[in-house]
Amino acid sequence: MLDYATLKVIWWLLVGVLLLGFAIMDGHDMGVGTLLPFVGRNDVERRVVINTVGPHWDGNQVWFITGGGAIFAAWPLVYATAFSGFYWAMLLVLWALFFRPVGFDYRSKIHDARWRSTWDWGLFVGGSVPPLIFGVAFGNLLLGVPFHFDDHLVSTYAGSFWALLNPFALLAGVVSSAMITFHGAIYLMHRTEGEIQRRSGRAAVIFGGLLLLSFSAAGIWLWQGIDGYVITSAVDPGALPNPLGKTVARERGAWLANYSRYPASMALPVLTYLGVIAALLLAFSGRTLAAFVASSLAILGVIGTAGGSLFPFIMPSSSDLRSSLTVWDSVSSHLTLSIMLWATLIFMPLIIIYTSWAYKVMAGKVTAAYIRENEHGAY
Repeated sequence: MLDYATLKVIWWLLVGVLLLGFAIMDGHDMGVGTLLPFVGRNDVERRVVINTVGPHWDGNQVWFITGGGAIFAAWPLVYATAFSGFYWAMLLVLWALFFRPVGFDYRSKIHDARWRSTWDWGLFVGGSVPPLIFGVAFGNLLLGVPFHFDDHLVSTYAGSFWALLNPFALLAGVVSSAMITFHGAIYLMHRTEGEIQRRSGRAAVIFGGLLLLSFSAAGIWLWQGIDGYVITSAVDPGALPNPLGKTVARERGAWLANYSRYPASMALPVLTYLGVIAALLLAFSGRTLAAFVASSLAILGVIGTAGGSLFPFIMPSSSDLRSSLTVWDSVSSHLTLSIMLWATLIFMPLIIIYTSWAYKVMAGKVTAAYIRENEHGAY
C-alpha cells in the first residue's frame, strides 16, 4: 500500500486526468454543438455536423460522470463545499445539458423547419453554456471562494450566483469557451469535407486566436492584479485531513510561484501556444487527425497551467484563509484512496480501450450523401 502523502498527490493527478478526459472527449462534442448553427447553413449540412458526434456524445459523458464521482469519493470536502457554493451555477449547467439528449434524439423526428431549427439552437445551448460556466467557476477558484468551516467542519458559503460573474471569472469563461469551440472546429475539419470543412477552418482560426489572446490576458492579470495563496505554517502531507490546522496568507504573484519552484512546469503554458499553432498548421495541411491530437495537447496545456498554478490548493477561501482546501487536507481516508486507486487502474484502461475501438469503427468522413442515404437512420 502506498503511503498517504503519495496517494494524495496521485489522486490530485488522477482527478486532473479525468477533467482532461472530459475536456477532450466531451469537449469536442460541445464545441461541435456550439458551432452547429453557424457551420451548417441548411438542414442537410446541420445533420452532417450532428452526425459527426452522434454515435459518441453519450459515451463521452462517462468522463463527466466519472470526474464528478471521483471528486465526491476522493475530495469529499471539496465536493460538499463546491456543489453548495456553486449550486445555481451547477444547476445552470445541468439545465443546459438537458438539451443535448433530447435535441439529438428528437431533432430529426419531425420534418419541420421550425422544429429542427429550435432543437439546433437547443444543441447550441447545451454545447456552449457548460464550458462557459466551468471556466467561470475555475476563475473564481483563482480569486478565492467566500466560504468557511466551523469547528465541526460544516462549510458555510457566503457568496451569491451574481458575485461569481466578476470580470476575471468571465475572462476565464472566455478561455474555456474558446478552448472547447476551437477543439470542436478542429474535430469538424477532421470529420467533414467541402464547405462545412472550410467554415470549420475559419472558426478554428477565430477561436484559436481568441484562446491564445484570452489565455495570455488571464496570465498577465493573474501575475499583475490578483493575490495568490500560500501556506505559511508547517504541513505534514501524511497527516490526517484537517482544513483548519494550518495558516494561509495571500501574496502578490503567489499563483506563479510554482513555475519558479519547478521550472519544468513552464512546459504547460508553452504547450498551449504550441498546441494551438500546430493544430492550425496541421489541419490546413490536411493532417486533421494529427491536428486533433495537437488541439488535445493545447487543452492539456490550459488545464495543466490552471492546476499547476493552484497546487497545492484546490479550493481557496477568500473569507477565512485557513479554511482553504488543499491536496493535503480535503481528501478521504488512506484506505478509501487505496481502494479507489486499484479500481481506477482496472477500469480506466477499459474505458480508454473501448472508446478507442468505438472511434475506430466510426472513423471516416460524414457526408451529405450519407445523410440522404440514411434519411431515417441518421440523426
